[in-house]
Amino acid sequence: MPRPPYDPTTRRPPSGQEPVTVHLRLPPADSMIESHAHDFGQLTFPVKGSMRLAAARMSWIVPLYRAVWVPPGFAHETVMLGPVRFYVAYIDPAASPLPLDDCRVIEVSGLMRELILRLADRDPDTLMSALLLQEIRDARPLSLGLPLPEDPRLARLCEALMEEPGSSRTLRGWAPRVGASERTLARLFESELGTSFAAWRQQLRLSRAVDLMGRGWPLADVAAEVGYAAPAAFSTMFKRALGVPPSRFTVGPE
Repeated sequence: MPRPPYDPTTRRPPSGQEPVTVHLRLPPADSMIESHAHDFGQLTFPVKGSMRLAAARMSWIVPLYRAVWVPPGFAHETVMLGPVRFYVAYIDPAASPLPLDDCRVIEVSGLMRELILRLADRDPDTLMSALLLQEIRDARPLSLGLPLPEDPRLARLCEALMEEPGSSRTLRGWAPRVGASERTLARLFESELGTSFAAWRQQLRLSRAVDLMGRGWPLADVAAEVGYAAPAAFSTMFKRALGVPPSRFTVGPE
């Protein structure tokens, strides 16, 4: 089913005199912002629900109380995962607190959250803007990105996995569904995405799990949704991959 389009207007772009502007967005549930680019940086911060953003052949899940950075000039597409309410901070390139050549998801501190909310749709505040830029600069990056393929056969497989992250189907089982042999698909994962099928699927499951925990799903239900019968096994995998237990993502940062 096609997603309803959402076309937010840039109310007030940043400038040298006002390096940060922050705006509240209230998109329709499950809507999509089609691919576009800005000549300034953008930090998107959901306070209700989760989003999926694609740019530069990568896809990121942006869960509650995390934010995604998109540098100036990067074409990006955003999908709302259910009902979403989010803030967007536009940042002048000269004041950029994060790399200008790389998208990333960052953890949002309590101070960063309050600064974003206070700066939203109000007159410039030099001190708060400078403090927000420093908080963004110091934020911990999160490994929630997924490389995306160009080959149509591998793209069909990755899209199907995004719809069924808990599927136990092997690469051999997927092969006839996407029109390529097991060997060809394994080669494409390595050559196009620089990873294996198992590693890509695990990263997808981590991203999906973070999204669901941010929505308040019980841990046992999250584990089952991403293919783990035992919550303990899921927790072990999660902590090994991200360095923190799943409980770190069930509430906002301290």
